[in-house]
Amino acid sequence: MTATVTAKMSAVATDATTDVATDATTAASAPTATVAPTATPPSQTRPGGRSARVRAAVHRAVEELLAEGPADAVTMPVIAARAGVHPTTVYRRWPSLGDLLAEVATSRFSGDIVVPDTGTLRGDLERWVGDVATDLSDPDALALMRATIGAGRDGGHACVADRHAQLAAMLDRAEVRDGHAPDVDQASDALLGPLYYRALFTPAPAKPSWAKDLVAYFLG
Repeated sequence: MTATVTAKMSAVATDATTDVATDATTAASAPTATVAPTATPPSQTRPGGRSARVRAAVHRAVEELLAEGPADAVTMPVIAARAGVHPTTVYRRWPSLGDLLAEVATSRFSGDIVVPDTGTLRGDLERWVGDVATDLSDPDALALMRATIGAGRDGGHACVADRHAQLAAMLDRAEVRDGHAPDVDQASDALLGPLYYRALFTPAPAKPSWAKDLVAYFLG
């Protein structure tokens, strides 16, 4: 009897061992489930970047050099050295000094003056020409203008393009509000012409009070 029980227990143990081994073999041979890779979030482009930093450094170098010394001493290699970049980096972005100065001037003289909205064309022009006259009295601004105009045929346009656009915006608004307004070219000749002439070709730039008198002469 005892021998019979012992034999049965031995058989059960053998079967259990066989089942475990079989399960292990089955698990090992079963195909491994493929885990989908975690999606990599799209890279977020940071505003600016190296190109923007180079542009800002070069623009700043141009303005600093022109404020410190004569324009003829400001060359592309000198600008590159001040900006901390290789000269080829500067030439790659701006083929000539004239191109670079025109871009710096466009940036400097764009958006620096807010177009007023006083409710009347006279009030708008008086405030605006006063602000333009004040800006043109800045020695650093004059140095940039003179260098830009002397460096290329587009230099003058770069210095006044935004001012001309602001003047046109005020006249367009007056046209809508009042039903009539002066021609933008006539206004530019009567207002911007004297201001820039005084700034560039006379020892003392125009004062805001003198600039406002231009509006009285123009509008009557």
